[in-house]
Amino acid sequence: MNKADVVIIGFGKGGKTLAGALAAAEKKIVMVEKSSRMYGGTCINVACIPTKSLVHSAALSAAQGGSFTEREARFAAAIAEKDRLTAMLRGKNYHKLADNKNITVLDGMASFLSPAKVRVQLTAGGSQDIEAEQIFINTGARPFVPPIPGLKESKYAYVSEALLDIETLPEKLVIIGGGYIGMEFASMYANFGSTVTVVQDGEVFLPREDAEVAAVVLKSLEDRGIVILRSTKINSVQEAGNKAQVLVTTPEGDRVLDADAILVATGRRPNVEGLGLEKAGVVLTERGAVKTDARLQTSVPHIYAMGDVVGGLQFTYVSLDDYRIVSSQLLGKGERTTANRGAVPYSVFLDPPFSRVGLSEKEALEKGYKIKIARLPAAAIPKAQVLQKPVGLLKAIIDADTDLILGAHLFCEESYEIINLLKLAIDAKVPYTVLRDNIYTHPTMTEGLNDLFASLS
Repeated sequence: MNKADVVIIGFGKGGKTLAGALAAAEKKIVMVEKSSRMYGGTCINVACIPTKSLVHSAALSAAQGGSFTEREARFAAAIAEKDRLTAMLRGKNYHKLADNKNITVLDGMASFLSPAKVRVQLTAGGSQDIEAEQIFINTGARPFVPPIPGLKESKYAYVSEALLDIETLPEKLVIIGGGYIGMEFASMYANFGSTVTVVQDGEVFLPREDAEVAAVVLKSLEDRGIVILRSTKINSVQEAGNKAQVLVTTPEGDRVLDADAILVATGRRPNVEGLGLEKAGVVLTERGAVKTDARLQTSVPHIYAMGDVVGGLQFTYVSLDDYRIVSSQLLGKGERTTANRGAVPYSVFLDPPFSRVGLSEKEALEKGYKIKIARLPAAAIPKAQVLQKPVGLLKAIIDADTDLILGAHLFCEESYEIINLLKLAIDAKVPYTVLRDNIYTHPTMTEGLNDLFASLS
């Protein structure tokens, strides 16, 4: 039986950062990762970084235009650049830990033998049993594939991670699922030159978002030729020659959608299978995530969980904050928890991007706030005109009694940068008037905050 101070299962953002911090404190760490293609975690390998690389390349391709054949060539080059980028980052992440004298990286699948013991079935063969004082579950999440007849069997169906690896641009792409991943891929592939159809079973587009802003996003996507079928049931998937067919029932009747590729974007589920959590006494939530408290401790005090496996918001920066919370417990004063990390912003990299932090108008009213609303068309911002990206809407929800910002919804170019300033203002309880009267550089998208909040005067 090998012994270590700490075992971390999963090489994701929270786990890898924690490994470095604990190693610096002279702890002996064993990092277990089941796939050599996942050093560094989901974000840099199959999510944030590769998709944003492709989003950037797709925007450049859209600006160049040209025939579908020309677009296909640019798409293949974009995939190659994405592969170069992720391989470089994966290698850097691996060596940052593997070259540390206090960290041992094992390739294999870990499972609990008891609350303090883990067995690693090594990829190269054989196994290692490890006993540790503390164990951290950082195994992430995986795509969920719904039980639609013919879907799992179709060679034309891909989850997002697999679609990132195809080198041929699909002329017709059908996306199952109208959530954030589906919309981001829809926008990206439309820019590359694919004909995109999105199918969702719900009536409401982006139901979690502010209805007014969601309507502007929907119109923008449809104006770009993206077809979004709502209240639509998928009956089956079948093959027809060298293509797939998606058989659906819309409110207007049955339809057959031809597809060169099908993206399944119907959510993600925590990776807990095969971990043997029952042998450790680790409890799951009703949704199958690892149950943790505000300090990310599981039902077993010396076992913690971080990142997507705990459910909730699945963002790499949340996983990084999970590291800060756990590090605070182990190396600090224990003051940081999930309850005091503040508002969590997020962005969906559409064209233009959509970003949000805090409450929607409906949510604020439901919570009993007396509110006032700030609105600004993106076209009113000079930088949007300079960039020739005038589409969009900025909207902020203000507490009428205190002038504090309750939420912000930005559908405009560079919203992914502006939203961080608004998150800081919400957390620091800065009145909207401070942002209204602040001096910003010109021309920038951020200076749109002057006019956005001036609309309340």
